[in-house]
Amino acid sequence: MESESESGAAADTPPLETLSFHGDEEIIEVVELDPGPPDPDDLAQEMEDVDFEEEEEEEEGNEEGWVLEPQEGVVGSMEGPDDSEVTFALHSASVFCVSLDPKTNTLAVTGGEDDKAFVWRLSDGELLFECAGHKDSVTCAGFSHDSTLVATGDMSGLLKVWQVDTKEEVWSFEAGDLEWMEWHPRAPVLLAGTADGNTWMWKVPNGDCKTFQGPNCPATCGRVLPDGKRAVVGYEDGTIRIWDLKQGNPIHVLKGTEGHQGPLTCVATNQDGSLILTGSVDCQAKLVSATTGKVVGVFRPETVASQPNLGEGEESESNSVESLGFCSVMPLAAVGYLDGTLAIYDLSTQTLRHQCQHQSGIVQLLWEAGTAVVYTCSLDGIVRLWDARTGRLLTDYRGHTAEILDFALSKDASLVVTTSGDHRAKVFCVQRPDR
Repeated sequence: MESESESGAAADTPPLETLSFHGDEEIIEVVELDPGPPDPDDLAQEMEDVDFEEEEEEEEGNEEGWVLEPQEGVVGSMEGPDDSEVTFALHSASVFCVSLDPKTNTLAVTGGEDDKAFVWRLSDGELLFECAGHKDSVTCAGFSHDSTLVATGDMSGLLKVWQVDTKEEVWSFEAGDLEWMEWHPRAPVLLAGTADGNTWMWKVPNGDCKTFQGPNCPATCGRVLPDGKRAVVGYEDGTIRIWDLKQGNPIHVLKGTEGHQGPLTCVATNQDGSLILTGSVDCQAKLVSATTGKVVGVFRPETVASQPNLGEGEESESNSVESLGFCSVMPLAAVGYLDGTLAIYDLSTQTLRHQCQHQSGIVQLLWEAGTAVVYTCSLDGIVRLWDARTGRLLTDYRGHTAEILDFALSKDASLVVTTSGDHRAKVFCVQRPDR
């Protein structure tokens, strides 16, 4: 799932003619796209004919789905202080996903192994409504670009969309087994990748649909580029496709040595959409030009964390790229690995700048907008903040009693919202006077 702060920034994306590479001209020559029709905003404009009422504040009573104090008897084995401000406790099993509403950053939606999804308020954990009707683990959830709609998707491929102000379900669809889901950055358009290799795109709520057929293997990750015209999708066979969303055809296909040697796990784009970063179980991160479709850099871990004290016949855990992203203010990229390594790469020189080690595997990373601070969450249940310029750990936040499975960062970097195998979602206040 990427990040919600990126969706908010997408609306301010400059036209393609002014794309830059954050000063890393040594990497690649800028190649302009054909300036002819269609306009970069065509798709968004076509999709903008669905009107929704202004979001109204909900003043309902507390559903007792939140707690402000650490709870006794919480599932899990990790003990220690609880640095969180709010704990949302309505889920009865592992909480897999979280997303914040991009318009106000006051609401969260979470989905979990209990086949449930909830929309709730960050300030006090008050439940606004349940996204009912799922019959399998809810693994994807997110708000539309204007926060008027919220979508939830479960493993079986059932997707549902709700209107936030009325709390009413306005659309549903059953696709194949769900791999990922994302809203278009400018329009009420929902994209999803499924295990049959298809990428689906629906206009919500009228249901107009397009499908982008990939290879006969799961579409494991995807991201809409900031211009709203294209999407990059990664597949289990290691191929990468950049799709034209309006025409429905692949603009670029990377396979063989250009692609990955194992299933893709994650994909990210820089702020202006000129560069794409892909990660895979082959432990490589590839830097791709979104304009030419060419690989312009490959990043590999310098060392693989050793596995001490292995018994006879035991194998060390395989490493893989689990999350990655671009810094918005410096030519830096971060790659998080299953072995707990956070690698900070300099895009200008394509060299490793810092390597920061965690006690356990990294689940996800996010960059703070406008700074060189990168956030990580890991299987040890801790959120950490790192200064990418120095590689120094700034601070960490604790409170979960099991692994963190997903997290989201508010646009002003004042709040981190986490979900965990301990059946909880937590809100941490991370704003500090010195940053």
